[in-house]
Amino acid sequence: MNQREAYRQFCATQPQLPIFAQPWYLQAAPLAQDWDAVLATDEQGRVLAAMPYCVRQRWGFRYSFMPLFVKHLGPLLSAEAQPLSQQHKVMDSLISQLPKLHGFSAAFSPSITNWLPFYWRGYRQTTYYTYRLDLNDPQLPEGINRNMQRNLRKAASQLKLRHDLPLAELHRLIGLSFERQAKPLPYTWPQLEHHHQALVEHQAQQLFFAEDEQGRIHSAACLIWDQQAAYYHLSGDDPSLRAAGGGIWLVWQAIQYARDVLKLPIFDFEGSMMPPVEAIRRQFGAQQTPYFYVWKAHSRLFGWLKSW
Repeated sequence: MNQREAYRQFCATQPQLPIFAQPWYLQAAPLAQDWDAVLATDEQGRVLAAMPYCVRQRWGFRYSFMPLFVKHLGPLLSAEAQPLSQQHKVMDSLISQLPKLHGFSAAFSPSITNWLPFYWRGYRQTTYYTYRLDLNDPQLPEGINRNMQRNLRKAASQLKLRHDLPLAELHRLIGLSFERQAKPLPYTWPQLEHHHQALVEHQAQQLFFAEDEQGRIHSAACLIWDQQAAYYHLSGDDPSLRAAGGGIWLVWQAIQYARDVLKLPIFDFEGSMMPPVEAIRRQFGAQQTPYFYVWKAHSRLFGWLKSW
């Protein structure tokens, strides 16, 4: 049995794993088709932990990276590997099995709060933040900022929710959002379509569209999920219609869908490090949640080029 097949079997027995680590998800991510995994086993050969990684070759260097649409990678622990002493042991085993690379980088899941074995091996870490809502909180929606509640009521009086529009409409609005910021779209239409098809096949996404009485689409969003959380994955707005508040109204629609339809305990905004975006997440009552970005340059030249 090769490493990929063993990893697939491990994932099938671990329902708590995030969607981003699922083999089918990695296979559908842009430039991630060459993903692989390392495994830590006990004396009986049972897999206790695993770590998928994606390798890219560029400028003559071979290094691991975070592909588009993949928010978290890094160590994945079974229940047997949760005690801290066992975490140290299996993580050290995973690190030892990584292939020879010029560099390594991975954004760990928020559920991984221990990166000490990587520190002991010379890796470095930056703390990033996402924002998460506890969907079982009885204070929701009362916990939403009053000003935000007023904006949501205003948007609700002008807009209606649709789920039946094509992916191309989401793609168009995302493109408009990037144009407004004078930034290039980081993926192509075929890449988005391939990603979307995998999510549809695994029943792990829902599209949301905000439409007004004139039939104009103000905003669009894509919600994805696993068995533990729903993630506000992709979104876009028509810059000429932003004043109506369609973007924040769709966030609230997605939150209600995750809570009432999917019955999930967590709504994850998928990272919010930009000041204006971070402020909006807080206004929804979401809690700041740290996660680790861990990296190491095994080549000084590669490390210099990457930082440059």
